[in-house]
Amino acid sequence: MGRVLLVARVALRDLRRRPTEAVLLLLVITATTTTLTLGLALSRVTNDPWDRTRAATAGPDVVAAMFAPGPTAPGELVALRRAPGVRAATGPYPVVFADLRVRDIDVSASAEARDTAPAAIDQPAVTDGRWIFPGGAVVERGFADALGVRVGDPITVAGRALRVAGIAVTTAQPAYPLNTPGQVWLARVDAQWLSTRPVAWVLPLRLADPSAAPVFAGAHSTPAIRLRPWQDIRDRSVALVAIEQTALLVGSWLLGLLAVASMAVLVGGRMAEQIRRVGLLKAVGATPRWIAVILLAEHVLLALAATVVGLAIGWWAAPLLTNLGSGLLGTPGTPALTGLTVVEVAGTAVLVAGAATLVPALRGAGTSTLRALTDPAHPPRRWAWLIAVSAHLPVPLLLGLRLAIRRPRRTILSLASLVITIAVIVAALAMEHYAAVLSARPAESGHLPGLGNPLVDRVDQVVLVLTVVLSILAAINAIFITWTTALDAQRACALARALGATPRQVSAGLSAAQLIPTLVAALLGIPAGLGLYRLAAGGDAGLTPPLWTLLAVVPAALIGMAVLTAIPARLGARRPIGDILRSE
Repeated sequence: MGRVLLVARVALRDLRRRPTEAVLLLLVITATTTTLTLGLALSRVTNDPWDRTRAATAGPDVVAAMFAPGPTAPGELVALRRAPGVRAATGPYPVVFADLRVRDIDVSASAEARDTAPAAIDQPAVTDGRWIFPGGAVVERGFADALGVRVGDPITVAGRALRVAGIAVTTAQPAYPLNTPGQVWLARVDAQWLSTRPVAWVLPLRLADPSAAPVFAGAHSTPAIRLRPWQDIRDRSVALVAIEQTALLVGSWLLGLLAVASMAVLVGGRMAEQIRRVGLLKAVGATPRWIAVILLAEHVLLALAATVVGLAIGWWAAPLLTNLGSGLLGTPGTPALTGLTVVEVAGTAVLVAGAATLVPALRGAGTSTLRALTDPAHPPRRWAWLIAVSAHLPVPLLLGLRLAIRRPRRTILSLASLVITIAVIVAALAMEHYAAVLSARPAESGHLPGLGNPLVDRVDQVVLVLTVVLSILAAINAIFITWTTALDAQRACALARALGATPRQVSAGLSAAQLIPTLVAALLGIPAGLGLYRLAAGGDAGLTPPLWTLLAVVPAALIGMAVLTAIPARLGARRPIGDILRSE
C-alpha cells in the first residue's frame, strides 16, 4: 500500500509541476472519450419514439404495395386480406404521384386517397389541425417541416387548389427525407381527378403474430407486389441515428490514434527532461519496474480523469443527436450510461495513455544510473547520403531535413497524425461535394429539389465537428513536436548559429522539419481520405471532388503548418548561444 501511495504522490506532484502539458494531454484524451461515449450512447438509444408513434397511429404490421392502373384495386392485392396469418386489413388505398406547389416551391408528392372516417389500421396521428375533409389535405410532418407549411396554408396538387387541414405522423412508411417523395393524404372525392395518372395501391395488414412480419413478407412477395414489414420501416426510421453512430465510432478511433501520436511525442520529449530524475530514483533504490510504473501512473491518472469528463460531456450531448426527427412523436431522451459503456470508454482511455507512454517509460527506466545522472550529450546518427543531399540545399531546408531525419520516430508520429487529419478533411470535402451534386439530381438525392435535407445536414454537422476536433488535436500535436524538436536540437542549432546561421534561418529550419512530413502526409492523406469517403458513401467513385479541390489541400496544409510552427520555432531559435553551449 505504501508503494502505491508513493507512486500516486510522485505522479500528482509531476502533474502539478507541468500544469500546461497536463491540461493539453487531458484535452487530447477527453476528445477521444467524449466522441466514443457519444457513439456508444447512440448505439443503445431506445425505440420509445417509434413505439409511441406506432401505437398512436395503429401502425400496420405489413404494408403491401402494387402498381396497377385503373379505378379499382387489383385482385392479387385484395387477396392478401385472406392470406393465412392476416388478422385484419384496411384499404386498399390508391396512391398517385403528383406535382405539389407551395408558394414558389414545386416538388413531387405521394398523394394517398383516404376515407374521411378514421381507419382501424394505419390511421395517421394528427399533431396539428384535423383529419382530411373535402378540400382539405393532411401533410406528413417531416414533409411539412421541409416545405414550411402550416395548418390553413394553401397548396396545389396537380393543379387543384387545396388547404392544409392538418399535419400528421405515420408508421406505414419512414418520414421525409428517409422516404421520398413526401406524403400527403387527400379525401377520395378530391383524388378522383387524379385517376388518369399512374396509380399504385397500398394495403395495410395486421397479423396475428407481428413478430412474424418479415417471414410473412418474404413468403407473399412477388415481382408485382412488394411487402414491407414494420421492422424494416422502424429500422429505416431510426437510420439517422445509426449513421451518426457510425461516423462517431469511426471518428473516435481516429481521434484515439491521433491522441496516441500526440501523447507519444509529448511523453518522449518529457522523458528527455526526466532522465536525471530517473537516475536519482535509481540511486535511492527504485527498481526499473517501479520507475516505469511511476512514469506510467501520471498518464493513467490523466486518462481516468479524461474518462470522467468525456462520459459527462457525452451523456449531456447525446440527446442533441438522438432526435429522430419530426416524423415521430417524442424524443428518446438521454441514453443511460451502462456499466459496459463506462468500462469501454475507460479501457480505451487507459489503452491510449498506456500505448503512448509504455515504450518511452521502459526506455527511460532501462537507462543506467550513471548515464542518467551525468546525462551526456547524444551524438546524432550521420548518413553520408543525407549529408550529400542536404549540403546543396538552402540553410533552412538543410537544417530542417537533418532535424527531421535525426529523430525518425518523432517524424513518423508526426506524419501519421497529419495523414489521419488530412484524410478526414479530404473525406469531409468529398461528402460536401457529394451532397452538392446530389442536390441537383433529385432522383438520387434522397430529398426533393428546393427543400433542405435534415439527414444530410445532421451528418454534415457530425463530420464537421469531428474534422474541427481532429484539426485542433493535429495543431496541438504540431506545436508539441516543434517545441520538443527545438529543445532537443538546441545545441545543434546553437552550433549552426555560431557558424553563421541567423536566428531567422534556424527558426525557418525548425519549421521546415515539420513541413517535410506535412508534404508527404498531404500526398498520402488525399488517397486515404478518398478511400474513407468511398467506404462511407458505398464506393460511388463518380462523385469525388474536382482535382483542383484535392490538390489545394497540399498548399493549405503547408501554410497551416508553417503558421502553427512559427511561434515555437522562433522562441526556440532566440535563446542565447552561450547559455545553450554552457548548459550542455
